[in-house]
Amino acid sequence: MDIDIPNPSIEQVEIYLTKWDGLENYHLQEDALNKLFFELCPKNTDVIDILLKASTLNDFYSTNIFSIYPVARHICALDIDLRLKAGDVTLVGDIQYVTIGDTLKNFYSFASKYCSHHNPLDYPIYDSYVDEVLRYFRNRDNFSYFQDGDLKDYVKFKGILIDFRAFYGLEKYNLKQIDQYVWQLGKEYFPKNYGKKKRGDK
Repeated sequence: MDIDIPNPSIEQVEIYLTKWDGLENYHLQEDALNKLFFELCPKNTDVIDILLKASTLNDFYSTNIFSIYPVARHICALDIDLRLKAGDVTLVGDIQYVTIGDTLKNFYSFASKYCSHHNPLDYPIYDSYVDEVLRYFRNRDNFSYFQDGDLKDYVKFKGILIDFRAFYGLEKYNLKQIDQYVWQLGKEYFPKNYGKKKRGDK
């Protein structure tokens, strides 16, 4: 099936940001997460606070982490608060790999969400919808040169999203707004035929 997505423009971004504002379920979910991350449990020094945040993210976003305690313990051990505040993009890579039992798990999308909900302007969210859209426009318009696998490297992923914003003249929007726009395009033009259509992992 041929897919024809409208050219990214300020007009298009405004249309999708307005649509986002009309999605009550997403708004209430975001409000709940903001209260949890910014007001109730802003720090990451107590594993109980981290458990609350990680469990809520896992549920709201259907990230399919079946054993959340090892993830919370791993985050607690990393001592991440100063790095989060500084917008250290290498932090996502440190959070994403967690050993559960004898298995090394890769929770890349979850790690990007965990950082984003502490510092949304510095940490855009990776998920499969955003991945699809960025590859589509690379193939169509050559807005940036990257391999598919580069999107799974968070430092490169953020750089690619910044390239996307610059190429289409969208610098007036912050990365959270660009992320909301691109995610909605992915949801609309590359729909998944399984599971819940939330901001989950692949």
